Amino acid sequence: MIRFDQVRKRYPGSDEILRGVSFEIAEGELVLLTGQSGAGKSTLLKLMAAIERPTSGTVLIGNQNISKLRPAVIPYLRRKFGLVFQDHKLLYDRNCFENVALPLYINGVTGSDAAKRIRAALDKVGLLNKEKAMPITLSGGEQQRLAIARAVVSRPSILIADEPTGNLDESYAGEIMALFNAFQQVGVTVIVATHDVNTISQSPHRALHLSQGLLEVQITEFA
Repeated sequence: MIRFDQVRKRYPGSDEILRGVSFEIAEGELVLLTGQSGAGKSTLLKLMAAIERPTSGTVLIGNQNISKLRPAVIPYLRRKFGLVFQDHKLLYDRNCFENVALPLYINGVTGSDAAKRIRAALDKVGLLNKEKAMPITLSGGEQQRLAIARAVVSRPSILIADEPTGNLDESYAGEIMALFNAFQQVGVTVIVATHDVNTISQSPHRALHLSQGLLEVQITEFA
C-alpha cells in the first residue's frame, strides 16, 4: 500500500531532514511513527500525503509513484487521505457540523447525502449530540475527536495523524487511540506519529522509529 525507497529530503539552506528512509506499510495496517521532536516525523507524513516532494528516492502509494505526479493530479490522490493535526486546524467561526462538512463540500458532496455522512462521522467519534456546538466550547479531547470526524467523513483509505495525543492527558489520549484502532479494524490504513511514551508503550502495533532523519528499529510488538 505505502512504500518509501531510499527517500531523502532536504529543504533549501538546511541539513537533510530524512536520510535514505525505506519501509513498507501494508494495506489496513496501523503503524506508529515514533521519534523525538525534530526527528523528521512530520516531514515524512507530508511526503506520504504529497504535501512535499522528496529530494530523491521513491514514494509509492499503491502502484503510484507520487513523487512524479503532475501537480494537477495530486488533489485526486489526496482524496485517499484523511489528515489529523495536533493543533486541530478547526474553524472556530463554524459549528461542529459545518467543520466536518467542509471536506465533503470541497469534493462536491452536498444535500441529504452529505448530512448523513456528517452525522455518521460525528456519531463514530461520540459527538453527535454536539453537532450545533461551536468548537471553542469543546474540551481538548473533544476538539481532537472533531478533527478526526472531519478527517474520516470522506471515507479515506489512509488516515494520517501527526501527534494527535500530544496535548491531551492520558485518559483522552487513550480514547483517541481507541478510535484509530476502530478505523484500522474496518480496513483503514492508519499512521500515527507520536513521541508520547504512554501511547507507544501501550500499543500492540508495529512502530517505525526515526532518529535524526534515519529509520532505526522497526518494533513489531510492545510488552
